[in-house]
Parts: sequence; structure tokens; C-alpha cells
Amino acid sequence: MKKGILLFALTSMIFSCNKKSEGDQNTEAETEQVSEKNNQPETEKKFNIEDIAFSNASIGDFPFFTLPQGLTQQNKPLEKKFDVCYFPIDGIMTPFEGRLYKANITSKAGEEFSQRYFEKSLEDYLTSVGAVKVFDGKISSEEYDRYNKQDPNKGDEGDIGYADEQIKFYIIRTKDKGNIYVQFSANNAAGKLNILQEEAFKQTITKVTADEIAKDLAEKGKSILYINFDVDKSTILPDGKEIVKEIAGALKEKSSLKIAIEGHTDNSGNAAHNKKLSDDRAKAVLSALTAQGIDQSRLSAKGFGAERPLVPNDSEDKKAKNRRVELVKIK
Repeated sequence: MKKGILLFALTSMIFSCNKKSEGDQNTEAETEQVSEKNNQPETEKKFNIEDIAFSNASIGDFPFFTLPQGLTQQNKPLEKKFDVCYFPIDGIMTPFEGRLYKANITSKAGEEFSQRYFEKSLEDYLTSVGAVKVFDGKISSEEYDRYNKQDPNKGDEGDIGYADEQIKFYIIRTKDKGNIYVQFSANNAAGKLNILQEEAFKQTITKVTADEIAKDLAEKGKSILYINFDVDKSTILPDGKEIVKEIAGALKEKSSLKIAIEGHTDNSGNAAHNKKLSDDRAKAVLSALTAQGIDQSRLSAKGFGAERPLVPNDSEDKKAKNRRVELVKIK
């Protein structure tokens, strides 16, 4: 009996020790887990433009500020009423759309360019008008490879966003002028500056109708149309064929109406080639109209190349206006 009691007591002691040991181990494990959680870095907060306070400063009109004294644009800057520009958000080149200014910056004649002067001038001014710095660093080579072919202005004036350049990026939020994005970079020889005033795209294309064509011919004696052709060819594209249908509708509505179809180009390339191309396109429209049932005796076609521009061919936007087809009423 005594042996049994002794054996029971020993067994109880061993069990108690083992249980205590397991408890200690669990406590240590829990302590280690808490310690590991405490030592883990906090997740980096993602960019949110709502976190940027609105600026109450008077910032003027686009592009909102001048260059520092002694600095100038190296060439004609890239300026677009609406385009896209990529800015580094959390190290990712992110597209924003709106009014755009991009320029290479250099020193004026007789002066030396100073990287520090360029950067400090911009940083101090931007800070003074309530701009917030959201990036100051370099993007990775992988990021450059990912986005660069998406940028339609890559390699043009003031292009920023290469893997080896230090990019400084600021945002100004305003209630009256919207969000303004400014990024710049520099080395000891020159700098680059991009400014974008964010704006939503506004569709300006409207359907050309037979009624509008007839009204223009009656009131103005001509109707200016933008018919799309295949590149450097006289093949009318599908949306251009829709316009031809409307021209035919206007002619069918007034059977006595006769028109001259005139083709026009911008001044890019060879003048003789452009004249022939415009002539071929005018004749392509004539042919398409006769296929729509319009008697050829009511039509004539001739190309003028770049001889009669609507506006000077000094920008891409103006060149686009000169690439047109005109219908001229024959009296």
C-alpha cells in the first residue's frame, strides 16, 4: 500500500513538472510572436491625393510660374492643350491627363548652369505656394521597361522618367484650378521641367450631318470636312465613308446643287507628292459619291496639296486643320 501511494506521488510530480515546462514553452513562444510583430516594419501608406491639403496661394495662370533668373528653355517646349504625362506615384510611373508643358532648361548665354540653383529655386517656390513633395528618388529599370512604350512623348522635349535620374515630384491642389503636377530633374549641365494641370477629357467630335453640310453650302458657299484616309493613301476609312454618305444625302436633298471637291494637305514632306495625294483623295470622294447614286456631272475634283492652308503650318494641331476636304458650291 505504501509503495502504491509513493508511486502515485512520484507520477503526479513528474506530470506537474512536464505541464509546467509546456506552459513555459507556450508563454515563451507567445512572447516571441509578440516581439516579432512589434519588430515588423509598418506597411507603407499608399498615396492618396485626398491627403494633400488645398493650397490657398495665388498661383497665376498656366504654366503657373517663370523659370529662375538666368535660366531659359533650351528649345521650343512641348505644349499641349490636352495630353498625357507620367509621374512617379509610390515609384510607379502613373499617367495623368490635362494641359501639358515639358521643357529642357539651360542657362542663358554667358552663364553657367547650377543644378543646386535650379533645384532649390523650384523647391523653395513650390513649397511657398503650398505644393507637397510626393516623390524624391529614382524609378527602377524594371519600371522604366514597363511603362516607357506607353508614353507617346517619350524622348521629346523635357522628357522625365528614366531609371538613372533623380526625380522630384510635387503636387499643388487648388479648388479653382484643380490638381497641378510638377516634376523636375537636373544634373550639372541642364535640367528638365514638366507641368501638368489635370483636366478631364472633353469630347469635341460631333457627327457630320447632311443638314449641316447643306446649310454650310447655302450660307457660306463651302463646307470644310475632315475625312479620314489610310496613311499616305487615298483609301477612305470607315468613319470617312459615313461622312461621304452624309454628303450624298445633302446632294440628294437638293438635286440642283453642284459641288467642287477640293483636297488639301499640310506642308509636311514633298510638295509634288502632297499635291498628287490630295488630288487622289478628292477623286476618291467623287468616286464614292457616284457609287451613292450622285450624277458625276454635278461633281468635280481637284487637289491643291499645301498651296491653300487654312492656318499656318507651325504646330501639329494647325497642320491637322489643314489636312481637309472642302466642298465648294458651284454657281
